[in-house]
Amino acid sequence: MENQDNPRKLINWDLAASTAAKLVPAGPALSAKEISAAVENLRHMADAAVPHVHQITGLEAARDLRDSQVLVVDRASWAKANTRSFEVMLGPAIDSLMEARGATVGKTAAKASGAITGTQLGAILAFLSSKILGQYDPFSALAPGSNAPSGGRLLLVAPNILTVEKELNVEPADFRMWVALHEQTHRVQFAAAPWLRHHMMAQIEGLSGQLLGNMDTLMDRASAAAKSLKDRTGSGQLPEQLPSKGAILDILDSPEEKAAVSHITAVMSLLEGHANVVMDAVDASIVPSVKTIRQRFNSRGKDRGALEKFIRNLLGLDAKMRQYSDGSKFVRAVVAVAGMEGFNRVWESAEHLPTETEIHDPQLWVQRMGL
Repeated sequence: MENQDNPRKLINWDLAASTAAKLVPAGPALSAKEISAAVENLRHMADAAVPHVHQITGLEAARDLRDSQVLVVDRASWAKANTRSFEVMLGPAIDSLMEARGATVGKTAAKASGAITGTQLGAILAFLSSKILGQYDPFSALAPGSNAPSGGRLLLVAPNILTVEKELNVEPADFRMWVALHEQTHRVQFAAAPWLRHHMMAQIEGLSGQLLGNMDTLMDRASAAAKSLKDRTGSGQLPEQLPSKGAILDILDSPEEKAAVSHITAVMSLLEGHANVVMDAVDASIVPSVKTIRQRFNSRGKDRGALEKFIRNLLGLDAKMRQYSDGSKFVRAVVAVAGMEGFNRVWESAEHLPTETEIHDPQLWVQRMGL
């Protein structure tokens, strides 16, 4: 009965964190000395990356990032941190659902329990925990009982960075700087646009509210989408022939849901593409082997197994890689016409964010901004 009485217990966040901690794959076997050295080096690279982000982006926010912090974490800690972020993002929508539907939500929650549970969320986070190199979390300070600074936290997942640099056979110092440049750019984006965190929160709350409000059909749509993806994957289609957004997003039904996810997709494409441009804008004096790293990193996906490809498509992770590409093309096209100063108008207000159509046709954004 606890789940029905406590809105946020519709998803047991503590269970999600503990489940992920139990299921996360083991990281590389290292001695305590090696771990300590790697953590110290990653912290150094994170700090050293900031001046380069400032030079490339021209964003004054990169001069002072004291409202946030950098943490070097293991896989379980990353998963726990993300359960708290999910709680922040989904909590308001769940609260609204409880208030609007009252006693009937008990039956709805019971029907949905096969898909939305702490155990299942934990299993997903456990899978993701071995794939994520780093993440800027602007929402951590808003979590219940959080001691995170107001600007959030940047998480560098040490086991994954060390694993990938070894797999790619690249220079560790170069690879770590390359990763730090990307993640620190995200940190600077939210510092340059302090309104962005609450804007994203509002968009996510609106979308999750719509999905939860249609929970009676959500589970049927989710099951149909997962079955469709399984059928398509089993048909022998190549990953690039699969749905562009992943089966999870195939459950979107109403025009409102589709409009909300279109806006979120555009913003995420912008953020990821901008960070990617910064990563690749450094020259050999900063990251000597940047071309080799990019080439080998992009080739990693060709060797994934069938199960991983299925899960990645189900969660839309390959769509995230397309966001890098689409967003990067947008940023480069705008900078080519208006320079970095012109592009930086995007951080001034929510009205300046590109639409999904503009991401694919940058000239439309340039014209709208009068550049």
